[in-house]
Amino acid sequence: MYRRSDRSGAAGLDRRAFLAAAGAVTATTGIGLALGADGSATAAGPAAPAGRAGPADHARAAAAAAAPTAEGTTLLSVAAPRGSGGYRRLGDGPGWSRLLRTELGEARPGREDRRTTLASFVQFTDLHLTDVQHPLRYEFFRAGEPGAWRPHEALTLPGVVSLVERVNKLRRGPATGSPLGFVVTTGDNGDENARIEAEWYLTALSGGRMEPNTGDPRHYEGVQNSGLKLYWHPDTALRDNDKQLGYPRIDGYLAAATRRVSSPGLNIPWYSTFGNHDLLSGGCYPATGTFLQDVSVGDKKLQLISAAEAKWLMEGEAKGVDPKGERIRDLLRAHKKDMRTVTPDPRRVPLTARQYISLHLDQRYKGRGPAGHGYTRDNLDSGNLYYSFKISDRVVGISLDTTDPGGHYQGSIGTGQLRWLERTLKRYEGQYVLVFSHHPSWSMDNLTPDPARPGEDRHDGNELIALFQRHANVLAWINGHSHRNRIRPRGTFWEIATASHVDYPQLARVIEVTDNRDGTVSLFTTLIESAAPYRTDFRDLSQTGLASLYRELAFNAPGSDTSLSGAPADRNTELVLRSAR
Repeated sequence: MYRRSDRSGAAGLDRRAFLAAAGAVTATTGIGLALGADGSATAAGPAAPAGRAGPADHARAAAAAAAPTAEGTTLLSVAAPRGSGGYRRLGDGPGWSRLLRTELGEARPGREDRRTTLASFVQFTDLHLTDVQHPLRYEFFRAGEPGAWRPHEALTLPGVVSLVERVNKLRRGPATGSPLGFVVTTGDNGDENARIEAEWYLTALSGGRMEPNTGDPRHYEGVQNSGLKLYWHPDTALRDNDKQLGYPRIDGYLAAATRRVSSPGLNIPWYSTFGNHDLLSGGCYPATGTFLQDVSVGDKKLQLISAAEAKWLMEGEAKGVDPKGERIRDLLRAHKKDMRTVTPDPRRVPLTARQYISLHLDQRYKGRGPAGHGYTRDNLDSGNLYYSFKISDRVVGISLDTTDPGGHYQGSIGTGQLRWLERTLKRYEGQYVLVFSHHPSWSMDNLTPDPARPGEDRHDGNELIALFQRHANVLAWINGHSHRNRIRPRGTFWEIATASHVDYPQLARVIEVTDNRDGTVSLFTTLIESAAPYRTDFRDLSQTGLASLYRELAFNAPGSDTSLSGAPADRNTELVLRSAR
C-alpha cells in the first residue's frame, strides 16, 4: 500500500551527455563471504565470478573495464509518456545526464585516468512482491484516497523478473566498465509478510518458477472481480472508477496475471536486507500469533469500508498512534458480515524473523550465492537480521535491520544493534564501509518498544548519522523505503535513497566506487529500468508483455506521486568525497 512506505522527502507521510570514464579493476567484488553478526568470516557459498578470477581473468576484466557504456541505463533513455488524456501510453524518452556533486570533496582534474574500481554493484529496493488475493490486504483504504491501492500490483512478479533480466544483460558498471559484483536488496521485498511472498522473492532472485495464483487455483478471488467500482476490473465492461479515467479493458488480464512466472535468477551473487513490509502486516502491524494471523490464513476478505473509516485509519497510521493494529482488528470484527468468502491458503501465514532467515538458508534459494544471502546460522540462532559482508579487499558492507518489531511503518534500531554497529565500524576502521538499510535517516523516528525487548531503548536516524560521522571510513548509507530518489551529503558521507520498483518510475540503482588516487573517492550512481519494452500491446499477455504493462499501469495509477524520480541531482551522479585513508 502506498501509505505504508514513506514516499515523502520529509519524515511525514506523503501518499502519493554520459560520463565515459575508464578504470582498471584492482579489487574483486561480490566474493560471497558473510562476516556474520560478530564480524567473523563465515563461508557463504560460491564466490562471484570475479572472486574466482585468476591472472588471465583479471587481465580480461581490466580490458572490459576500459569500455564503459550507457547501454541499458537511464543515461541513454527513460520511459516517457506519449500523447494526452487520462491514460497515457509510454515510449522511449531522452536519458538523464550524469551530474557531478562536489559538496564533500574536490573533483580534481585527471581523476578519470588515475582511478581504480573498489566496488561495482546494483541496489534493488521496495520490490513489494504481492499476493493480491490475500485476505488481509488493505485495498479498502482506497475509499479514503485513490492512491491507497495500486491497480497494477497483480503484475509485481513479471515486473521483478524483467528487472533481473536487465541486470543479467547489463553485466558491468556503466561509469567504470567494471563487472558487477553483486546485487543487494534494501527491504520491502514482499508486501504483506506472507510466506508465499517471501518464497516468490527468493525464487525471483535465485531462479525458478512461481505460481501467483493463491487460494483457489481455478480462478482469481480478489478485488478486481469484486463488482465494486472502487477497483479496476480489467476483464469486464464494468464502468469502474479507473476506466472512467481512461484505464483500458484487457480481456484475459486476470488469468494472465495469475499464470506461472519463470525467472532465470540473477547471474551474480545477491544479498538481502529486511524491511517493514517483510515483518509487519501491511508494513505496519505485528501479525505473527495475533488475530491478524488468523485473518491471513482464513476465508474472509474485507473489500469495502466507508471513506470516513478509511481516512480515520490512515490518519492513525500516519501518526503512529496504533502500532499494534487495534483499530484494524476492531474494524475487521465490525465488518464481519460484509466480508467476501475466499479460499483459505496456509502459505499466507506471516513469518517470524527466524523463519524469514531460515528460508534464506534453504538450499532451494541459493542461486549464485552466497548461501543465506548474507544471513548465517548465527543469525538464525540469534534471530538478528543484521550482518556484515566483504565486498572487496578494501570495502566492507553492513546490512542493518531498521524495522521496529513493535509496529508502525517508520524505523529505528535497538541498543543491541547500535552497539554491534559501533563495534563493527571500529573493527573495520582500516577499510571503507558501505551501510545498507531499508529506512532512510528521515524515516527513522519510531521509538515503539520491541515486544521481545521491552526494556531496550530504540535509536533514530539522527543518532545513526552522528555515529557514521564519527567513522570517516563510512562512504555511504544506501537505503529505500521512501520510494523516492534522494541523495544528500551528510558531512563525511553520502546518504543515497532509491525509488521503488513498484511505484513509477520503477527503478533500481547501479553504484560504483572508485579510488581517484588523489585523496578523494567517487561514488557513481546510475539508475536502471527493467528490460521490458517501453511500448505496450494490450493483446500481448506474455510474461514480457505483462512486465511492460506493469510499468505503464504504474505510470497511470490514480493518486500516484509524480515526483518520485527526484531532482536531476538525485539520479545519475558522480559523488565525490575526501578519502579517509
